[in-house]
Amino acid sequence: MTSSASTAAPAALLRTHFAQVVLPVWRGPGFNSALKLPYEAIGHDHRPLPVTRYRAMACARQLFVFSQAGDISHADTLFDTLRRYFHDAQNGGWFYSVDGKGAPLDTTKDLYTHAFVVFACAEYFARSRNRDALDVMNETSAQIIERFAAPGGLLNAALDADFSTVTGTPIQNPLMHLTEAWLAAHDATKDAAFATSLTGLVEGVARTFLHQPTGCIAELPLGSADNRLEPGHQFEWFYLARRAAGLLGQSGLYVALSRAFSFAQQHGVDHATGGVYASLDEAGIINDSTQRIWAQTEYLRALATSDDAAASTLLPQQIERFRERFLREYGWIESMTATGDITRAEMPSTTPYHLATSYASLPV
Repeated sequence: MTSSASTAAPAALLRTHFAQVVLPVWRGPGFNSALKLPYEAIGHDHRPLPVTRYRAMACARQLFVFSQAGDISHADTLFDTLRRYFHDAQNGGWFYSVDGKGAPLDTTKDLYTHAFVVFACAEYFARSRNRDALDVMNETSAQIIERFAAPGGLLNAALDADFSTVTGTPIQNPLMHLTEAWLAAHDATKDAAFATSLTGLVEGVARTFLHQPTGCIAELPLGSADNRLEPGHQFEWFYLARRAAGLLGQSGLYVALSRAFSFAQQHGVDHATGGVYASLDEAGIINDSTQRIWAQTEYLRALATSDDAAASTLLPQQIERFRERFLREYGWIESMTATGDITRAEMPSTTPYHLATSYASLPV
């Protein structure tokens, strides 16, 4: 049996669980049918947690998930909801969150949020051909370039409501998701402008965040106090670098992230259970041993993306470890200790995005 064939069966179990357990939860009890917004999180009993806010990013991730799943009717609803509640008609861009009644709550202009609007609209447009989604994607991308610009080809993490004051300087995570978003936009439109923007972005990321001794992308600019390396993000960047192989410019990320993959696998994975730790220091010492489900999904996707024979051989076992350790008949375990104690009991509406993107990379 080939490694691909041996992986297809366990991968099919993940997809079945997603289709039969995860998606129905977020069409049903995880969705506020009055406001037409996904709840932030639900418990294992599928009851929503007390509502304090709804985030644009969570709505955008759900838009991506249901677009990819082919449920265009629900995706249509989420797209309309995203624009109704979160678009700032006065200043442009997107509010970070609204309150329990749908009124603006946190009016910060957050790069992470804007990146997910681009990403979700790219997938929604590709599946639905809704031209309004194309317009939103292009307009939001242009606002990112113009209003979030920072020195060195980077982008600020946050600004105030009218984009007049920087409230968060460049950090790794939103830049990674913008890389993901511009890749999706380029795939959906074949517009060379997205390729150009992406190349400039990853070159800036390499100059500012690439830790040369390990090949890893640090969470904060190099030299920052209390910097850290997250294994899950190394696996995520590894996948993105392979997807963007011809668009990486002079960044050197393709080669560097092969080393980062090895470093993260050696130091950031519990080899007894396959669990991926939350973070390491620059020497590979564990400084947070929490195991969050999103990091596990990124490890699966990186293994599936690698052309290394050892990774292909390991993938079926890692899928089974993940399924047994993190998936349940009611949904999933969001976060646990290395010894398996649950540290976050609820299920956030943002997690199905991680499941969907990971499972899409596994052999069929």
